[in-house]
Amino acid sequence: MLRFDKVTKTFGVNTAVDAASFIVDKPMMIGIIGRSGAGKSTLLRMLNRLTDTSSGEITFDGLNVTALHGAAKRSWQSQCAMIFQQFNLVPRMAVVSNVLHGTLNRRSTVATLFNLYPDEDIHRATNILERPAIAENAPHRPQALPGGTQQTAAMARAVTQAHRADP
Repeated sequence: MLRFDKVTKTFGVNTAVDAASFIVDKPMMIGIIGRSGAGKSTLLRMLNRLTDTSSGEITFDGLNVTALHGAAKRSWQSQCAMIFQQFNLVPRMAVVSNVLHGTLNRRSTVATLFNLYPDEDIHRATNILERPAIAENAPHRPQALPGGTQQTAAMARAVTQAHRADP
Protein backbone atom coordinates (compact mmCIF):
# COMPACT_ATOMS: atom_id res chain seq x y z
CA MET A 1 0.00 0.00 0.00
CA LEU A 2 2.42 2.77 1.21
CA ARG A 3 6.15 2.41 0.75
CA PHE A 4 9.03 4.73 1.60
CA ASP A 5 12.24 3.53 -0.05
CA LYS A 6 15.44 5.26 1.14
CA VAL A 7 13.68 8.63 1.28
CA THR A 8 16.03 11.48 2.15
CA LYS A 9 15.48 15.20 2.52
CA THR A 10 18.31 17.67 2.94
CA PHE A 11 18.24 21.40 3.48
CA GLY A 12 21.67 22.61 2.46
CA VAL A 13 24.15 20.70 4.62
CA ASN A 14 21.47 19.59 7.10
CA THR A 15 19.74 16.24 6.67
CA ALA A 16 16.17 16.28 7.98
CA VAL A 17 15.25 12.74 6.88
CA ASP A 18 18.01 10.22 6.23
CA ALA A 19 17.21 7.21 4.01
CA ALA A 20 13.87 6.41 5.66
CA SER A 21 12.48 3.07 4.53
CA PHE A 22 9.28 1.40 5.67
CA ILE A 23 6.16 -0.27 4.32
CA VAL A 24 2.59 0.06 5.53
CA ASP A 25 1.00 -2.94 3.82
CA LYS A 26 -2.61 -2.52 4.94
CA PRO A 27 -4.86 0.28 6.20
CA MET A 28 -3.95 1.09 9.78
CA MET A 29 -3.34 3.96 12.12
CA ILE A 30 0.34 4.58 12.73
CA GLY A 31 2.23 7.13 14.79
CA ILE A 32 5.46 8.92 14.02
CA ILE A 33 7.33 9.86 17.16
CA GLY A 34 10.64 11.55 17.79
CA ARG A 35 12.24 14.54 19.38
CA SER A 36 11.75 18.07 18.10
CA GLY A 37 13.61 18.52 14.83
CA ALA A 38 13.82 14.79 14.10
CA GLY A 39 12.10 15.19 10.71
CA LYS A 40 8.56 13.98 11.51
CA SER A 41 6.81 16.90 9.81
CA THR A 42 9.25 16.82 6.90
CA LEU A 43 8.43 13.14 6.36
CA LEU A 44 4.70 13.94 6.20
CA ARG A 45 5.29 16.99 3.98
CA MET A 46 7.13 14.74 1.51
CA LEU A 47 4.25 12.24 1.56
CA ASN A 48 1.68 14.89 0.70
CA ARG A 49 4.12 16.59 -1.69
CA LEU A 50 4.30 19.93 0.08
CA THR A 51 8.04 19.43 -0.21
CA ASP A 52 10.06 17.27 -2.59
CA THR A 53 12.40 14.47 -1.59
CA SER A 54 16.11 14.94 -2.16
CA SER A 55 16.34 11.25 -3.04
CA GLY A 56 14.42 8.03 -2.64
CA GLU A 57 10.92 7.07 -3.66
CA ILE A 58 7.46 7.13 -2.10
CA THR A 59 4.84 4.86 -3.64
CA PHE A 60 1.19 4.33 -2.78
CA ASP A 61 -0.69 1.40 -4.33
CA GLY A 62 1.95 1.26 -7.08
CA LEU A 63 1.77 5.01 -7.82
CA ASN A 64 5.15 6.74 -7.62
CA VAL A 65 4.09 9.76 -5.56
CA THR A 66 7.53 11.38 -5.83
CA ALA A 67 7.26 11.51 -9.64
CA LEU A 68 3.93 13.35 -9.76
CA HIS A 69 3.78 16.79 -11.37
CA GLY A 70 1.11 19.28 -12.39
CA ALA A 71 -2.49 18.08 -12.27
CA ALA A 72 -1.50 14.60 -11.06
CA LYS A 73 0.37 16.11 -8.11
CA ARG A 74 -2.55 18.41 -7.26
CA SER A 75 -4.93 15.44 -7.44
CA TRP A 76 -2.72 13.49 -5.02
CA GLN A 77 -2.56 16.46 -2.65
CA SER A 78 -6.34 16.81 -2.71
CA GLN A 79 -6.60 13.23 -1.40
CA CYS A 80 -3.80 13.57 1.14
CA ALA A 81 -4.99 16.06 3.78
CA MET A 82 -2.68 17.22 6.54
CA ILE A 83 -3.43 18.80 9.90
CA PHE A 84 -0.64 21.22 10.70
CA GLN A 85 0.80 21.79 14.17
CA GLN A 86 -0.32 25.42 14.00
CA PHE A 87 -3.72 24.40 12.51
CA ASN A 88 -3.41 27.10 9.76
CA LEU A 89 -6.95 28.32 10.30
CA VAL A 90 -7.84 31.76 8.96
CA PRO A 91 -8.49 33.71 12.19
CA ARG A 92 -10.85 36.27 10.66
CA MET A 93 -13.17 33.67 9.13
CA ALA A 94 -15.85 31.59 10.80
CA VAL A 95 -15.03 27.99 11.64
CA VAL A 96 -17.48 26.73 9.00
CA SER A 97 -15.73 28.88 6.34
CA ASN A 98 -12.38 27.43 7.40
CA VAL A 99 -13.84 23.94 7.02
CA LEU A 100 -15.23 24.88 3.60
CA HIS A 101 -11.72 25.83 2.53
CA GLY A 102 -11.14 22.10 2.33
CA THR A 103 -13.21 22.19 -0.88
CA LEU A 104 -11.05 24.80 -2.64
CA ASN A 105 -9.29 22.11 -4.67
CA ARG A 106 -12.63 21.29 -6.33
CA ARG A 107 -13.85 24.83 -6.98
CA SER A 108 -13.35 27.43 -9.69
CA THR A 109 -11.24 30.50 -9.13
CA VAL A 110 -14.27 32.77 -9.50
CA ALA A 111 -16.28 30.86 -6.88
CA THR A 112 -13.28 31.00 -4.56
CA LEU A 113 -12.76 34.74 -5.04
CA PHE A 114 -16.38 35.49 -4.24
CA ASN A 115 -16.60 32.94 -1.41
CA LEU A 116 -19.46 31.09 -3.12
CA TYR A 117 -20.18 27.60 -1.81
CA PRO A 118 -22.87 25.21 -3.05
CA ASP A 119 -25.53 24.39 -0.44
CA GLU A 120 -24.41 20.76 -0.59
CA ASP A 121 -20.89 21.71 0.55
CA ILE A 122 -22.25 23.92 3.35
CA HIS A 123 -24.47 21.08 4.61
CA ARG A 124 -21.58 18.60 4.38
CA ALA A 125 -19.29 20.97 6.34
CA THR A 126 -21.95 21.44 9.02
CA ASN A 127 -22.47 17.67 9.25
CA ILE A 128 -18.73 17.14 9.63
CA LEU A 129 -18.64 19.72 12.41
CA GLU A 130 -21.51 17.94 14.18
CA ARG A 131 -19.56 14.68 14.38
CA PRO A 132 -17.03 16.05 16.87
CA ALA A 133 -19.83 18.15 18.44
CA ILE A 134 -18.43 21.59 17.62
CA ALA A 135 -21.21 22.69 15.26
CA GLU A 136 -22.25 25.37 17.75
CA ASN A 137 -18.88 27.00 17.06
CA ALA A 138 -19.37 27.04 13.28
CA PRO A 139 -20.15 30.78 13.10
CA HIS A 140 -17.33 31.78 15.48
CA ARG A 141 -13.83 32.83 14.53
CA PRO A 142 -11.12 30.32 15.47
CA GLN A 143 -9.16 32.90 17.45
CA ALA A 144 -12.05 33.03 19.96
CA LEU A 145 -11.97 29.27 20.54
CA PRO A 146 -9.79 27.08 22.77
CA GLY A 147 -6.87 25.28 21.13
CA GLY A 148 -8.55 21.87 21.22
CA THR A 149 -11.59 23.22 19.41
CA GLN A 150 -9.33 24.87 16.83
CA GLN A 151 -7.59 21.55 16.29
CA THR A 152 -10.96 19.84 15.82
CA ALA A 153 -11.88 22.48 13.22
CA ALA A 154 -8.58 21.78 11.43
CA MET A 155 -9.42 18.06 11.43
CA ALA A 156 -12.88 18.83 10.04
CA ARG A 157 -11.23 20.84 7.23
CA ALA A 158 -8.94 17.87 6.46
CA VAL A 159 -11.94 15.52 6.30
CA THR A 160 -13.69 17.96 3.97
CA GLN A 161 -10.60 18.16 1.77
CA ALA A 162 -10.17 14.41 1.52
CA HIS A 163 -13.89 13.81 0.84
CA ARG A 164 -14.31 12.90 -2.80
CA ALA A 165 -17.23 14.63 -4.46
CA ASP A 166 -19.56 12.23 -6.22
CA PRO A 167 -18.85 12.36 -10.00
